[in-house]
Amino acid sequence: MSNEPFQNPKPGRRRRPQRAPQTEPGRRRPIQRAEAWARDRWDKLSHAKLPTPVLKKPSHKTLWWTGGILAALAIAIGILIAIWDWNWFRGPLARFASARMHREVTISGDLNVNLWSWQPSATVEGVRIANTPWAGRDPLGTFEKITVKIRLIPLLWGDVDLRLLRFDRPNLRLYADAQGRKNWDFSNGRKSEPMKLPPIRSFIIDDGKLTYADVKRELRFDATMNAQENLGQANRGFELIGQGTINRQPFRMEVTGGPLLNIDRNKPYPFNADIRAGQTYITAVGSVPKPFDLGRFSMQTTARGPDLSDLYPLTGVALPNTPPYRLRGRLSRDELIWRIDNLGGRVGDSDLSGDIKVETGRVRPMLTADLNSNSLDFDDLGAIFGGAPSVGPGETASPEQVAVARNLGAQQRLFPDSTLDVSRIRALDADVRYRAATIRDAPISLRAGSVRVKLDNGLLRADPLRLDLPRGRVTGFVALNARKKVPVTELDLRLTNARIEELVPVTFGGGHPLTGALAGRARLTGEGDSVHKAFANADGEVMVVAPGGEIREAFAELMGVNVVKGLGLLLKKDMDTVPLRCGVAHFQTNNGVMSANNIVLDTGPVLITGQGQVNLGSERMAFKVRGHNKKFRLVRVLLPVKAEGPIRSPKLGVEPGAAIGQGAAAVGLGALVSPIAALLPFIDPGLAKDANCGALLADAAREGAPVRQTASR
Repeated sequence: MSNEPFQNPKPGRRRRPQRAPQTEPGRRRPIQRAEAWARDRWDKLSHAKLPTPVLKKPSHKTLWWTGGILAALAIAIGILIAIWDWNWFRGPLARFASARMHREVTISGDLNVNLWSWQPSATVEGVRIANTPWAGRDPLGTFEKITVKIRLIPLLWGDVDLRLLRFDRPNLRLYADAQGRKNWDFSNGRKSEPMKLPPIRSFIIDDGKLTYADVKRELRFDATMNAQENLGQANRGFELIGQGTINRQPFRMEVTGGPLLNIDRNKPYPFNADIRAGQTYITAVGSVPKPFDLGRFSMQTTARGPDLSDLYPLTGVALPNTPPYRLRGRLSRDELIWRIDNLGGRVGDSDLSGDIKVETGRVRPMLTADLNSNSLDFDDLGAIFGGAPSVGPGETASPEQVAVARNLGAQQRLFPDSTLDVSRIRALDADVRYRAATIRDAPISLRAGSVRVKLDNGLLRADPLRLDLPRGRVTGFVALNARKKVPVTELDLRLTNARIEELVPVTFGGGHPLTGALAGRARLTGEGDSVHKAFANADGEVMVVAPGGEIREAFAELMGVNVVKGLGLLLKKDMDTVPLRCGVAHFQTNNGVMSANNIVLDTGPVLITGQGQVNLGSERMAFKVRGHNKKFRLVRVLLPVKAEGPIRSPKLGVEPGAAIGQGAAAVGLGALVSPIAALLPFIDPGLAKDANCGALLADAAREGAPVRQTASR
């Protein structure tokens, strides 16, 4: 190719044929010439040898001028920083802090900054943090001066390493209202996380004050805070000491720790705590694995006091009423989860062990526990329902519980009037398992027990509930619905495979007056905010059946009021027995009154029938039973036997002036027993087919089978 610019070919010269571009005929020739020229220029440039560039060394004069300009610029910046009034940044800094804390922050003092160091520092004076509108006019906090020193190099990589954080004369006012709102919660409705501070080499608090008030927990105290290199005691550099009231009882708290200077972030920080609230004492020795990460710590804790429910103002967890306790365990926190591991000690006269976990950060805290007792004193359960253990030698009870027990005893009552605080039940969810290996001092013979209690948004249900007897058991559930304005209690308990002589181990003259199998069921629902009110308004039914056994002949005759024969047999300590074919007692409950219209006890010589009432509101009872001889006897007088008075201590006797002759007392067996056939399936459908009760029902079904005719055969 020629190096000359592209020209039109000479006339008559033969050209190499080329593929014509897809263009119009009039434009085909100029485009071809442009392509040929472009290819020619590309070939020249791609094969051309480029000259090597020559760098000219700058002169000394140029270097001096460049260095002088840079030095002057640095000096100018330094002078500007040195003479700059950092107070100009108070407004932007306060606005930035206000946006982060959702509280108005103002700076009325000086702002001083020292940037000429590998550890820049700053001090700000007159800091004020305003309160939320609902928390009052007093500020949330004021600080006379705050000093901060930070390492520069780690900051370049995004790590904050504080060499010094000092607060001079801080004054904090923490407040929680009745709705549970906290003025120190800066989450603005978001999920609250535990406080985590960056690593701090030296943390100093000089003459700090803290005021804390919690309306819901009835807790208020004023405290002083100091953190220095040495506060006068060995290895003691931090202290928080406060006193006030909790539940109108004196309150004192003291938290101490090691010096907060030269802290190693990889070494646990030790602390001690001592809290006294009324008669409650709590001590703890613990450590924070990573200093200033308050989301994780653990401590060995001991606690003792008159009632576990008194810990609610301190913990925010609704625990049941109990007798005096003394417990120990390892309390730890891992972010939003609190644990008590290896719990051990005594509650009342019972031992208690197990593990507890509380998960916070939810709408309601969730308590999960697995608890055990090797030996449960049945009296200790009374406090859970607002009552008290029995008052007597060796019983463990608080002065308040002793007063409750004496008051109930003076009134001859069983059900306590202590009001249930439904707000605490509604503020917690729970899933608790409890097992008692042995049970002692129960009103009936109990061997062991277990229960699982679930609490969900105010609905508490103990299900399954099991109490083991020497033979047989009590099973079922108890539920408390606190979601309603007035709590509603429901229970459904079944007694199966039990024995009368073991359930009520009463002996007379060296033997049991009554032996045999026993079954029963109680299904009641009552409304009220105390145990007494719930029973006083209860509706439902209760039924007890003895489907066979034996009764001392002496007692059978006495129930028929054959006084001469009955007493004679007792005085001779006669142990002869007669068959107990079947016994049934059915109570229909309405508005707290249990009415029994079907009480039948069929023995060999005597058919015993009766009726009566139990008033759960007044806690009084009135029963009347009569014995009907199955054999006609001359000069035989029948007197009704009655039991009446307080449920706690009824009196037995014979109703005077109510003697009737045998002929007038003869009653058709069918009229007495027929209604029972429809009632037995309430306890167990198989009872109607039982050999003994079935025979009784069969006799009742025979038309024209009154006792009088039976006796004449």
